[in-house]
Amino acid sequence: MQGAPIVKRYGLEALPLAYLILGEGGAVSYVSQTRPLPLNKPEIVVAYALAAQYMGFRFVYLEGGSGGIPVPPHIIKAVKENVEIPVIVGGGIRSRELATRAVASGADIIVTGTIVEEATSVYDTIRSIIEGIEEGVKLRAQGCRGARRSLITRESLP
Repeated sequence: MQGAPIVKRYGLEALPLAYLILGEGGAVSYVSQTRPLPLNKPEIVVAYALAAQYMGFRFVYLEGGSGGIPVPPHIIKAVKENVEIPVIVGGGIRSRELATRAVASGADIIVTGTIVEEATSVYDTIRSIIEGIEEGVKLRAQGCRGARRSLITRESLP
């Protein structure tokens, strides 16, 4: 809220982003006193992501929590298959392999933070993550030829 006047003053573009905290939620869940969405209920995460899209959000961020458990591939995939807006995934992405997995599962953007703070060689660490992203893009292109399967169907609705 305190940043809104600055956005207005400088004529910055506001980017509406739905921030969904999942799993254990890590520090962000603790500080914000929120209850994270359960990882064993992908349909709930999808419903929240769809609600965000329908309310006009332009991005959906799936947050596993800083230092927490990375968002599982099946959750990323389920959300990606059901929304038309970009999917951002962050929290717990500490390796090339985890970056590859997130992107291959459907993440359009990944967010890393702690890994850079803890790295002995920031360049090598970022290079490794970028290589993982590139690998994930290739894997996603091989596995997804445009077909979208919806987790939420007319039959699953009450």
